[in-house]
Amino acid sequence: MSDLDERTVGDLRIRIDRTLCVGFGDCVTEAPEAFVLDDTGTAIFVNPDKVERERLLRACDVCPVDAITVWDGSGAQIIPPS
Repeated sequence: MSDLDERTVGDLRIRIDRTLCVGFGDCVTEAPEAFVLDDTGTAIFVNPDKVERERLLRACDVCPVDAITVWDGSGAQIIPPS
């Protein structure tokens, strides 16, 4: 698996940087439909398109090490705030 895992969900582009993820699991707690921790304790995508936008954004934003980055449809980075 690559160090970067990226998905497009609606108008959002979401990237998990697996080199930054330390497995706190806050994203999983907030949106277990979207994220799980793999056997190494690193976040991976499951079905992020099954989660309503605001909850998905909260799940991305709660990462304490900013391993999840989100860009909106215009290409502006919205998480973490730049």
